[in-house]
Amino acid sequence: MEVDRRLIGLAFVLLIIWVGFDIASGGRFITPRNIFNLSVQTASVAVMACGMVLIIVTRHIDLSVGAILGVLAMIMGVVQTDFLPQFLDYNHPMTWALTLLIGIAVGAAIGGIQGLAVGYLGVPAFIVTLGGLLVWRGSAWWVTQGRTVAPLDQNFILLGGGIEGTIGATWSWIVAAVAIVAIIYVAIMDRRRRLAFDFPVKPIWAEYTNTIVKAGLVLAVITTLNAYHLPTRAAERILENKGIPVTPENIEISHGIAIPLLIVALVAIVLTVVVKRTRFGRYIFAIGGNPQAAELAGINVKRMTVAVFALMGVLCAISAAISSARLQSAGNDLGTLDELRVIAAVVIGGTSLAGGVGTIYGALIGALVMQSLQSGMALLGVDTSLQSIVIGLVLVLAVFSDKYFHRRYSDPTA
Repeated sequence: MEVDRRLIGLAFVLLIIWVGFDIASGGRFITPRNIFNLSVQTASVAVMACGMVLIIVTRHIDLSVGAILGVLAMIMGVVQTDFLPQFLDYNHPMTWALTLLIGIAVGAAIGGIQGLAVGYLGVPAFIVTLGGLLVWRGSAWWVTQGRTVAPLDQNFILLGGGIEGTIGATWSWIVAAVAIVAIIYVAIMDRRRRLAFDFPVKPIWAEYTNTIVKAGLVLAVITTLNAYHLPTRAAERILENKGIPVTPENIEISHGIAIPLLIVALVAIVLTVVVKRTRFGRYIFAIGGNPQAAELAGINVKRMTVAVFALMGVLCAISAAISSARLQSAGNDLGTLDELRVIAAVVIGGTSLAGGVGTIYGALIGALVMQSLQSGMALLGVDTSLQSIVIGLVLVLAVFSDKYFHRRYSDPTA
């Protein structure tokens, strides 16, 4: 069936974590409400983890992503509360889009600067991004002199999810239908391409099984998210604003898919296509496999390094928007220690620190594992310091696992 064994093992670990926390919490973990909150809380780290896969695949590291998130959140907060109101009305429909575009541009510039230092100046990425961690964290404080930026634009806040930051049950089912059609289409086209080039193909039963499992997961996720209804007062307010009479039949309004989850899905799909179907993606893995050979083959390794770090900056901007919108404010501590969570998620998801190996979907599952651990411990009332100890141990275990698998597959006799 051509299923990644590490992915199956990771999914099994995630299932054990969920069942364990659900039993320990008396059935409060695996509920529509907690799954919805988990999806929103995971979004910020998941978006950055997608970019970190490409960084690590090219044999680099980025320790500054949390600090970049913090400074970009502060910049976008100042843009929408202090700068744009001089030209546009408060909560203008264009405010959120302009704010996000400015954040993405600044994020690309920050990432590009770090990429220039790594690629063209030859400074190790560890040193560049470690310095960046201090520089951008200090810059976040300098932008506003330590004050918390609030309130944010009402349309911008929707990017963080919440009561109004969802698409509802109907559109969620539409998204599910589109996703299932896409899964079937990709399976058919992939099989046709293999047959066209006389490549081996999976048995037809395996094709059907894979497709059914993927479609079933989509339906399970959408059913769970639609089972979480808005609070009664919020539902009444929405119905009154639309001029619809409140009745026991229509007061149960489903949240559906949260906007942050849609953003994560869009980022993951785009990067997966880029990695698997474009020259840019092939160059990234070629550099990770052997940088010297890639350069001799005509790949501009320095320019690719700048591009990868600039892309990481763009994804940090998107994560900054999600994080600040979810909290409805931008504070100086936003993104603190996110760099460790992102790196741990990527390594747990199967990306090798030796470079050349990694998947986007693995990083997403790794991010979900990390957030599940943190949310589960918070639900059980575990002390924050103990949570940090557990997360640290998981990071070390993930690196050990990476070394073990790398040694095992590079040396069959090991």
